[in-house]
Amino acid sequence: MRIRTRVSLIVVVAVVVAGAVLGGLATSKGNAAHRAAIKVAVVTDIGGLNDKGFNSLANVGLQRAESKLGVDGRVFITQTAADRQPNLVAAAQQNYDLVIAVGILFAFGPLPTVAKSFPKTTFAGVDIGQGDLGSTLSNVRGIIFKEQEAGCLVGNVAALEAKRERKNTISAVGANKVPAIVRFIAGYNYCAKRVSKSIKVLVNYANDPTFADQAKCKATALAQIARGSRVVFQVAGQCGLGALDAAKQKKVWGIGVDADQSFLGPHILTSARKRVDQAVFDTISEYQKNPSGFKGGIDKTYDIKNAGVGFGRLSPALPSAARLSILKSTNALARLIETGKVVPPAQ
Repeated sequence: MRIRTRVSLIVVVAVVVAGAVLGGLATSKGNAAHRAAIKVAVVTDIGGLNDKGFNSLANVGLQRAESKLGVDGRVFITQTAADRQPNLVAAAQQNYDLVIAVGILFAFGPLPTVAKSFPKTTFAGVDIGQGDLGSTLSNVRGIIFKEQEAGCLVGNVAALEAKRERKNTISAVGANKVPAIVRFIAGYNYCAKRVSKSIKVLVNYANDPTFADQAKCKATALAQIARGSRVVFQVAGQCGLGALDAAKQKKVWGIGVDADQSFLGPHILTSARKRVDQAVFDTISEYQKNPSGFKGGIDKTYDIKNAGVGFGRLSPALPSAARLSILKSTNALARLIETGKVVPPAQ
């Protein structure tokens, strides 16, 4: 009995010691992981987080990375054009490992200037390709989208609904002729005319450099509606919310952009989705896995194949038969784009 008791005690002690060692190792690993948490800054463009689309989606991606990956994140809000470069500089000076600039306008001076001044900081640019920077920068990762594919899908939806209503005019409101907006509208126009060659697609720009002047986009949309537009596609960030308000006011359909903007009401026919949130999360995740191996000087492209673009929910205000028919047609079109049988133009 004594021998058994001694053996039992030895086993218990060994288990306790092993547990303590393993527990210490786990704690040590946990602390190491905590110490190794990367710092990520997202620098918004004008409009901040209230645009219900582009900038807010970037923040969603950062928040997801904070929650799932444990990164230390911060958003720098750009209020005016003059804030872009100082915000990038501040993020780099505060030793953020990865700094993500959100919007093509960062390419025209601020991002290339700051990236050259801080060669040890890694940058990424949403809607910014290497060709937009003037030269390839080894510490900048480009994040671009095939917006023409998303535009094509909602152009199909718009034209089918106009045809169902026996109307022949739809429209698009852009903020300015920046590449992403041009691609959205090119796809919209192309695929609307696949449905009906006789359909008219009115395209007008609000000429809003801030992407936040809702009054300008509303006035532009109201003018299109007065010319017979039954569906208004907004491609203008926060400015575009004014276009959607005009659609609601005049009881025509609106089409959202970037986010699924169906939350604005049943007048939203659908939305051209652009997964900025997923792109930001993916970029942070890839960097965290291997900071030293993270490649700059290249572009990552998001399209229908990798679910980077698509279309949102169809309005519940549509008759059920129409919803099913439009959904079936648009899903079929998405498959044709994915397989390369339909190639929407970029301009």
